[in-house]
Amino acid sequence: MASSKVSIASTLTTRLREAILSGEVLPESRLHLESLGEQYGVSLSPVREALLRLVAEGFVVAEEQRGFRVVEASVKKLAEVTALRAHMEPFALRHAIERGDLAWEEKLVAVFHRLTRIEQRDEYVPFLDEWERTHREFHLCLVAGCDMPMVTQFCSVLHDQSDRYRRLFLKNRPPQRNVAQEHAAIMDAVLARDADLACDLLQAHSKRTGETVQAFMRGATN
Repeated sequence: MASSKVSIASTLTTRLREAILSGEVLPESRLHLESLGEQYGVSLSPVREALLRLVAEGFVVAEEQRGFRVVEASVKKLAEVTALRAHMEPFALRHAIERGDLAWEEKLVAVFHRLTRIEQRDEYVPFLDEWERTHREFHLCLVAGCDMPMVTQFCSVLHDQSDRYRRLFLKNRPPQRNVAQEHAAIMDAVLARDADLACDLLQAHSKRTGETVQAFMRGATN
C-alpha cells in the first residue's frame, strides 16, 4: 500500500511539474489540494506529497496558513538559474566525458538520433510535446555519465527551471537561432571526447537561451 501511494505521488509530481513547465498552470497560481485531488482523481495525501516535492525543486512555494502557489517568474530568478546552469552543466559534462562508458555514449547517440529525426521531420519543433520530452532527455543524458547523482539531480532541476521560462515567454515568438545545429556541434565534440570544446559549446548554448528570454522579459515589462 505504501509503495502504491509513493507511485501515485511520483506520477502526480511529474504531471504537475509538466503543467507548470508548459504554462498550463501560470506563475503565482494558487494550488488548492481539494481541487487538484478532484482534477486528478486522487486523495489529498499524494497531492500534498507531490506539492512538497515541487517545493523542494523550486517550482512551488508553501505559504503558512495560505497553502501552495506556483513560484513567480522574474528576470532576477532566471538570471540566477542561467548562471548556475552555465557553471554546473559544463562541470558535469566534463566529468561525463572523462568517466562515461560505452553504454552512456550509446544511449546518448540514440537520444540524439531521436531528437534529430524529430527536428528533420518538423520544421519548427520547440514546444511540440515529443520534441520537449526528447530535448530534455538529451540534455540530461549529456551529464548523466559524470557518475555524481547529486550533481545530475541539480542539473535536472536547473534545466527544468530554465525550460519553464523558455516555454512561458518564447512560445509565440519565431526561432532566433538554429538550436538543432547547436545540439549537433555539442554532440560532435562529446563523441570526439573534446571536453574543452564540448563544455564551451554547452555553456554558450544554455547562456544564449537564458539571455534571450531575459531580453524578451525586460522588453515586455518596459
